[in-house]
Amino acid sequence: MLPQPDEGFAWARTGEFDALVCRALEPLAPHFFTTRAWRLGFATPAQREDAWADVAAAANVDPNRLVRLHQVHGAAVIVAREPARTAELPAADIVVAADPSLAMAIQTADCVPLLIADRRTGAAAAAHAGWRGIVARVPQVAVAAMQREFGSRPGDLVAAIGPSVGACCYEVGREVRDAFAASFAIDELPRWFSEAPKPTRRNPSMCGLPAIPRDDHWYFDGAAAVRDQLEACGLAGGSIHAADICTASHVELCSYRRDGAAAGRIAGVIRARSARD
Repeated sequence: MLPQPDEGFAWARTGEFDALVCRALEPLAPHFFTTRAWRLGFATPAQREDAWADVAAAANVDPNRLVRLHQVHGAAVIVAREPARTAELPAADIVVAADPSLAMAIQTADCVPLLIADRRTGAAAAAHAGWRGIVARVPQVAVAAMQREFGSRPGDLVAAIGPSVGACCYEVGREVRDAFAASFAIDELPRWFSEAPKPTRRNPSMCGLPAIPRDDHWYFDGAAAVRDQLEACGLAGGSIHAADICTASHVELCSYRRDGAAAGRIAGVIRARSARD
């Protein structure tokens, strides 16, 4: 049974499979987040290339019009005007475009998938943000790229934060907290780090967490950090929507934290919309 998302999201049939969509983003840009049931959700690394064909079909584009990235946990940006024509994917974690004939895709297995659409220009972005990417300010870099490339205004942007590992399950050590402390105001950290797991009715803690929280460890809420960064660069709070589904809590989703190297991948996919639409 699929987990219940925040009321701003809904499950929809996309091609042969169920996918998660954001209600506020739906009128602005075709998009979806996949689940573990998709071939991408259980494919081995060697099989993933073929599994992406399902994603392209669900996005209504040919596979050669699906723009993908070699994600490196940074904040580099690709401006997609045509798919890469080389054998190697571009090394980046953010892709932006204004061409409706292209679909942009990122993949995650606990990291935060972020999709953004501009209600005025039709431009869109897809971004992958693990903790290193959040420290590198991926959400703010994505918004700045849309401003620079397409004249987007933060007040016109709508963002969807897809499923990711939550503070119910995601234990991190000193390295992670120190990286945030070095890059952000100290009063922001309590919103993102807690000393004990924070399960909810929607997102129970996964099995295997320490019964007693360990010294020098915290539980991290990446989605909250992404939301705060989006608000800091000018998006209205009511235009930022989070699915509030933890990938590690629910076996219907892909989680490296829960399943290790055997974990499949979730895709976050979005297409720009013509400004005339």
